[in-house]
Amino acid sequence: MIKDSYSESYKEAGVDITAGYRSVELMKGHIRRTLAEGLENVGDFGGLFPLHVAGMKEPVLVSGTDGVGTKLRLAILMNKHDTIGIDCVAMCVNDVICCGAKPLFFLDYIACGKNVPEKIATIVGGVAEGCVQAGCALIGGETAEHPGIMPEEDYDLAGFTVGIADKCNMVDKNAVKEGDVMLALPSSGVHSNGFSLVRKVFDVERCDLRAPVKELGGKSLGETLLTPTKIYVKTVLALLEQVKVKGISHITGGGFYENMPRSLPKGLGVKIQKRNVQTPPIFSLLEERGKIPQHDMFNTFNMGVGMSITVAREDVDRSLEILHAHGENAYILGEIVSGGGVELL
Repeated sequence: MIKDSYSESYKEAGVDITAGYRSVELMKGHIRRTLAEGLENVGDFGGLFPLHVAGMKEPVLVSGTDGVGTKLRLAILMNKHDTIGIDCVAMCVNDVICCGAKPLFFLDYIACGKNVPEKIATIVGGVAEGCVQAGCALIGGETAEHPGIMPEEDYDLAGFTVGIADKCNMVDKNAVKEGDVMLALPSSGVHSNGFSLVRKVFDVERCDLRAPVKELGGKSLGETLLTPTKIYVKTVLALLEQVKVKGISHITGGGFYENMPRSLPKGLGVKIQKRNVQTPPIFSLLEERGKIPQHDMFNTFNMGVGMSITVAREDVDRSLEILHAHGENAYILGEIVSGGGVELL
């Protein structure tokens, strides 16, 4: 803790600066898990990261930023804050990998009603775990107390990442052609999108989030919904090294209909048989209890597909072999066709 840094007046206004210092001390151990030797600079005004571009013809930095949305409300209601940071990292790094960029570093921002050091450190522990899974460094962040803006128990979490790619090796959707094949990488659940609808359907403020649910195999609703977003970075990087990947989509808000066309050139779409989509039980439960039209389900949620990858038909078997070797239960999702958009049959 910084010597002599204390303000009784500021504390009376709702901000305890000493709690901030304590939070930093508690989170240092988590941050060290993500840092290469000699890079630690927690508490400095800027995060440091050495940039190695040897062997690259035209290095390009790729950035991404996102938050966790109202999934945070589930974490608050469950008083479970150790995995929500994984979601925050995933939402950012899964975006930049769609370009073929390797995430280098990550920064987080936590706004809270009251800074409880142990709680903040737990949240950052989740962020650090996400960074470990993505193979990037957590080099900095910010925690801000907002008394009068949000209740003491509330907080918001956002993140920012920077990745790097060689321009000549970046994923170029213009290489996609009719007859190519779209593969699915399964999601771990709802991930971090559509939670305003999820919370409405299940009335999470009043239901028992800890009670076992038969349709979920006996798991509780809260446990299922808080399953962290899957991070695909290491798997996709391994695939990119061995196969010409033509398009990648991170299936987030907007579901199939908005995200899959983003990885396809104008004039091409994808035809998918619904029976091919491997959908976890949580989505069926959402659809039934919320009486949600199937179109809206595929236009809101990932429906079990966290990421889609487009390759040439002759590369399908090799791609699946690589993905399976890295623990992904990948499968053929659909075929690229002329036209546009997503056709679900």
